[in-house]
Amino acid sequence: MSSESTPSSTGVRELGKRFGAVQALDGVTLDFPAGQVTALMGENGAGKSTLLKILAGVQPPSTGQVEVDGKAVQLNSPAQAQAAGIRIIPQEPEIIPHVSVAENVYAGALPRKAGRRLDRAELDRRIRADLARLGFDRVLDPELLGSELTPAQRQLVEILRALTGEAKVIAFDEPTSSLSEQEVDALFALIRRLREEGVAVVYVSHRMAEIFQLADRIAVLRDGTLAGVLDAASTDEGEIVRMMVGRDLSAMFVRQDVATDRVVLDVRGLETDEVHGIDLQIRAGEVVGLAGLIGAGRSELALALAGDLPVRGGEVLLDGEPLKGGNPGAAIKAGLGLAPEERKAQALFLHRSIRDNTALVVLERLRRWRFVKRSAEKELAQEYVDRLRVRTPSIEHEVRKLSGGNQQKVVLARWLARKPKVLILDEPTRGIDVGAKAEIYQIIADLAKQGVALLVISSELPEVLGLSDRVLVMQNGRITGELGRAEATEEAILSLAMADDLAGSAQEGRTA
Repeated sequence: MSSESTPSSTGVRELGKRFGAVQALDGVTLDFPAGQVTALMGENGAGKSTLLKILAGVQPPSTGQVEVDGKAVQLNSPAQAQAAGIRIIPQEPEIIPHVSVAENVYAGALPRKAGRRLDRAELDRRIRADLARLGFDRVLDPELLGSELTPAQRQLVEILRALTGEAKVIAFDEPTSSLSEQEVDALFALIRRLREEGVAVVYVSHRMAEIFQLADRIAVLRDGTLAGVLDAASTDEGEIVRMMVGRDLSAMFVRQDVATDRVVLDVRGLETDEVHGIDLQIRAGEVVGLAGLIGAGRSELALALAGDLPVRGGEVLLDGEPLKGGNPGAAIKAGLGLAPEERKAQALFLHRSIRDNTALVVLERLRRWRFVKRSAEKELAQEYVDRLRVRTPSIEHEVRKLSGGNQQKVVLARWLARKPKVLILDEPTRGIDVGAKAEIYQIIADLAKQGVALLVISSELPEVLGLSDRVLVMQNGRITGELGRAEATEEAILSLAMADDLAGSAQEGRTA
């Protein structure tokens, strides 16, 4: 383990931040050396987001200071942080929906003609030059409107925006959470180029493989303090995890054979615009993993089952009863719940309390006459906050102020309160630290014990393998294979996930 005695011109000194009775950061001293990638790791709630918000000028520190070029700087606004050469690329991009990619990237610094009219020719020249320079020209169309962008494209726009002007420190907050493999490769090439150009890069991610690909050093926060700084080349995943959580998580996955013979969900020949001829069954107490590459149709299948996408053919039976397609209310009433991939956009009311979000799908149970019994609502929310160990000052706390792991627990609390027969979890641990992951895995195991039929969609193959009794693999909107627990491996899953591509390549080879 390395110390923090090496001098650097940029970093934080004795940084502290208090929110009421909560000490979010406590005496953190950390350097960000020029020309190096510093990975910032820690459980959700460890202080990473607070540190980034201070660097971004969004929040002032309670104690300590930020230093740039060896001098203390006051960052009372994002504009001051930008002027100091600090760029923060947030996990949730802020995109103007009604203007183009180019206008989003250069918002506030658009090229003008005489008379102050927008110089569209110059704007087009700039954006195409920057896209080519940064390696994003093949994955982002500069003429698309903000409202037309995918989550991955929104992330790339935020990255482009941050790279306009001269940057001394660039922090990436979970930048690959919604990117395809090609986009990730372009991003990693860009980060390596920034390092070569002498920029100090701060990289926040829960994905260990990314950390070891990119980082020169790994700084670990725990409970608001700096637990230590590790040399990336001489450490391993186990040491990082122990430093993050103070314990060994080698037994994160809890697997017990509790499945019964009773088929709860029976899908026969399901057809939508995105998925085709889907047949699957899930038994009570069974955890079925759904794997596949980005764009395979996994999330679209989940949304169709939950009634959020129209169904063109086939049938879905829940406990032997037909489920009406295209009707989310009917799906919920029948006992099917969905925790979607985009929890902030699709599952949570961010400006409402934990109490409001938890009680959302059981309000009819909490009503007396036409009025919701507040005492029952509070009792329900508190029960699941305690049961799922949601870290919050109170059940009246706004959900937007919670960490990603705790937000996901609120989504799960909502469905646990509903007591579903079938629960679909789409990327349940996306953007969540290893400690919170272990807690989510335990919740999944407990639900299986209670006889819930679970469909778990995940892009993390170790997660799919660790949780599932069976694994179904999708490609191009179809299920390409099924693997039992004994035969499921990463290699077998990837082979099925790329089956059509491999067959096409083989055919091309024969005809060449």
